[in-house]
Amino acid sequence: MTATTTPMGLRKRMLDGERLVGTFMKTPSHVALEILILSGLDFVCLDAEHAPFDRAALDACLAVARARDFPVLVRIGDGAPARILDVMDMGATGIVVPHVDSVEKARAIAAAARFGHGGRGYAGSTRWAGYTSGTMPDLLERSRAETIVLAQIEEPEGVEAAEGIAGVAGIDGLFTGPADLSVAYGHESLDNADLKAAMETVGAACRAAGKAYVTWVPDAATAAAWRTHGFSVFVVSSEHGWILQGARAAAAGIREVP
Repeated sequence: MTATTTPMGLRKRMLDGERLVGTFMKTPSHVALEILILSGLDFVCLDAEHAPFDRAALDACLAVARARDFPVLVRIGDGAPARILDVMDMGATGIVVPHVDSVEKARAIAAAARFGHGGRGYAGSTRWAGYTSGTMPDLLERSRAETIVLAQIEEPEGVEAAEGIAGVAGIDGLFTGPADLSVAYGHESLDNADLKAAMETVGAACRAAGKAYVTWVPDAATAAAWRTHGFSVFVVSSEHGWILQGARAAAAGIREVP
């Protein structure tokens, strides 16, 4: 099965509360992305925070994504305007920004990802803009419809500020980071009451503001268990996790052959 989501359609589907599934891609290879595009996922998020993506690897992956009309987000290492501009101009459908723990940070990243006074610099000659093939009015309208900005909530301070962060214009959804939140609360596993309470708090903020609610899960069973918190968008494992799972299962199966 192949995915039917397009870059233009993903934001609306997220905001409509449709159940969507993506994954983090850790391998800086356009070939890995080509394979994931064939998997039936709704989107892929390139993990430029925790994986060794340089500019050339990001550029190649985003070229493939645009050629295949497939939505790709990029998790960047921080919310610096130059970094946001870089990945958006290369063709990213949107960004995931980690460690957003205040309304001020949320406002800054929302502005940097969108055109306007004090925001994203306009250039009609980028890949995203079609290399001068689009008009300014069309590109500005496309950006309003297509660009996705997800703020990751990974600290207790972010949970406390979730209502204000969700209310920022230009923030399309909140993305709870269960591992970082658990560690920040002093735990060593995801099975803890503080994480559940944080998920409830952030979920209520998203519902009140009409924003998408996103989280990472290791598998479908965890997604089913966490659905009660209000999540509709799941970033499941990564291709690293799936490679290991598949290889281990195959090896174990062969060894069990009589």
